[in-house]
Amino acid sequence: MGNFLSTTEQTATTTEHVAASTQHTAPTVTSPMKIVVTGCNGSVGSAVVKLALKRGHTVLGLDNVEPEQKKPWASNPAYVFKKIDLQDFNATLAALKGYDAVISLAACRDPGDYKATTHNINVVISWNVLRACAELGINRVAQASSVNVLTMVFSKECHFHYFPIDENHPCEPDEPYGISKVICELQADGLLRRYPSMRIASLRLSWSRVKREDAFGTTAVSRAKDLWGYVQEDSAADAFLLAVADSDKWSGHERFFIVAPEISSPKEDTMPLVSKCFPDVPIKNGKAFWGKQGLFDCAKAAELLGWYHRDGVFE
Repeated sequence: MGNFLSTTEQTATTTEHVAASTQHTAPTVTSPMKIVVTGCNGSVGSAVVKLALKRGHTVLGLDNVEPEQKKPWASNPAYVFKKIDLQDFNATLAALKGYDAVISLAACRDPGDYKATTHNINVVISWNVLRACAELGINRVAQASSVNVLTMVFSKECHFHYFPIDENHPCEPDEPYGISKVICELQADGLLRRYPSMRIASLRLSWSRVKREDAFGTTAVSRAKDLWGYVQEDSAADAFLLAVADSDKWSGHERFFIVAPEISSPKEDTMPLVSKCFPDVPIKNGKAFWGKQGLFDCAKAAELLGWYHRDGVFE
């Protein structure tokens, strides 16, 4: 598992990793676009709409339900909301026509009864949105995948091959939500073979919270099955907009983990938790985790998208 760091080293590095969410500056703003946001009334979807409007984009929000409360941007002339069933392909095709990019978050967010509904709804919606984009020549797409493509909180048992987890880690879910997210990524792979000009990002989001403090409400060991991970909703929104922005750094279909750089444990550091909960999982290169360093490696998102988990996204 590697040697533990001295108390001084751990304290310094803990501060370093927690501060990592506050040190990065805002990315360069891309040219204004006409963007569709599906699942626009959900928590992350609302954050995406808010940030897209702030950055000068025109937004069409799609959802199968009306917002529970009137959104602050409802009267913004750059925003239009449309209630729609995205399981209807023809309706989806008609709604997306004329837009530059699609950010797709519409989905059931958990396995439900662990039978069929979540799986079937999610894979139909993801296919309809991706296929409509291909038909319409919308080449910039970002879709919500999930860390649950791994065996995590919804799975019967966790099985991790190594830490820290990156995009090369095997995906072996045993439940309908995680399987639906693996399938949405495979759908993107398949469409790229026929429509190679498309650029699709599958963003594997962790547990989304409004602010960092919201992730600290449960005991450390109880969060083991999601590896104590989280992502602030505003920072997740930033990742989606970066994924459809101008870029010459990537093409095709890419998967990205979108997770905060530090664990959500309020007291315990990473190495003691790993030793307690996952003693048999090897750590790549034999390096110990420092302080509250997270168990996900998001270097790919930093390199290709320019994404870093940070505070003050809406400022």
